[in-house]
Amino acid sequence: MTANLPVARLRRAAVAGVLCAGLAVSATGCGGGSGEDPDKGTNGIGKLSADKIEAQARTAATAASSVHLSGTLVSGGKSFTLDMRLKSDGGTGEVKSQEDTFQLLRVGEQLYLKASAAFWGESDSAGKLGDKFVKVPESDPTYKQFRGFTDMGVLLDGLLGLDGKLTKSPYSKVGQARVVPLLADGGKGGRLSVSLDGTPYPLLMERAGGAGRVELADWGQTFPLDPPAKDQTVDYGSQLPTTRNQGGVKPSPSGSSGQGSNPGG
Repeated sequence: MTANLPVARLRRAAVAGVLCAGLAVSATGCGGGSGEDPDKGTNGIGKLSADKIEAQARTAATAASSVHLSGTLVSGGKSFTLDMRLKSDGGTGEVKSQEDTFQLLRVGEQLYLKASAAFWGESDSAGKLGDKFVKVPESDPTYKQFRGFTDMGVLLDGLLGLDGKLTKSPYSKVGQARVVPLLADGGKGGRLSVSLDGTPYPLLMERAGGAGRVELADWGQTFPLDPPAKDQTVDYGSQLPTTRNQGGVKPSPSGSSGQGSNPGG
């Protein structure tokens, strides 16, 4: 009986060791360390103050050659959905309002707009424009109303602003990317999620007061930006047909907090 005690004890010790290994108990019950470092494998910005993280995110965004923005914005009580690919010399994509869907393309300073026939109002040409890109002259009010949606600098300046004292929130994810969220005034002034992987790009902006939620992705990735084919383009010279948008819908990425409604102007 006494001779069997060591064997039983060894068996119990072995079983306990297997359980500890299988359950990966870290700090109690099985001994060991204090858990994995949450900053292991990150770019390290999570260790910085919230103000410094925001500054690094802005610097990274400013230095980037391109970005893909998608989400919703609220301006003047109106909601807009955007899906835009942008770089320093132009942009391309789609903006939807409650009234219409707009295809936008800007190459250099030349802006092209595709909208429904209804957008062009009562003009004789309206019925011919629903499936065409219209070349928008810079002197036309429509140019100022839409250009800002194709301007990387304007959109980023309008989106990345946080209003209030910044604090850090526990690490989370945007898609598969790890992020450190920054809260302005406890979230009342907006929430910005900054990548913990690689370059500290901003990956998600949630604007104050429910004024929009926009994801920022594909930083620095190239994409083609060329004028539309000639047979898909209509050029009216210096004056467009009368549009329903004159004095009506005024898309703006700058928000609903009195920042203006003509982002390109």
